Amino acid sequence: MKRKNHQQWSWILIISFFVLGIFDFRFGVLGLACMAAPIYHALRGRGKIHCSKYCPRGSFLGKFMPFVSFNNALPKFMRTKNFKHFLLVTMLTVFSISIIHTGFEFQKVGFVFFRFMGVSFIIGILFGIFFKPRSWCQVCPMGHGTALITNIKKAS
Repeated sequence: MKRKNHQQWSWILIISFFVLGIFDFRFGVLGLACMAAPIYHALRGRGKIHCSKYCPRGSFLGKFMPFVSFNNALPKFMRTKNFKHFLLVTMLTVFSISIIHTGFEFQKVGFVFFRFMGVSFIIGILFGIFFKPRSWCQVCPMGHGTALITNIKKAS
């Protein structure tokens, strides 16, 4: 079955997320959907379809970064599995520690999601400026995690 490509408009979702999150950090928990969707697709055997067809961050980067990008190639070391593993483990560790420190209070948890999504969004924009527009997509921890899940499913 052919899947529709939502990349033309899904950037609106991430902008809406940040606007809502600025007004009330509790909206930050909506970031859970952005993190869970690629895992859901991978577990369903769809591989990294989320990255190429649905991802709001990738949609934003692809739509707006070409106008300001220097179009440099991402450095080779950043494309290695070791770098991607390091980035994934670092981000999961920081995220987990942040969630634990909230005491699981809803507003604080929302702020953790908001901050986490915001920092990775800013990094993605910086990557898009200094490198190719969707360079972040090459090292994205969610995309890498999805690829790992897909590889594990194929091996079993």
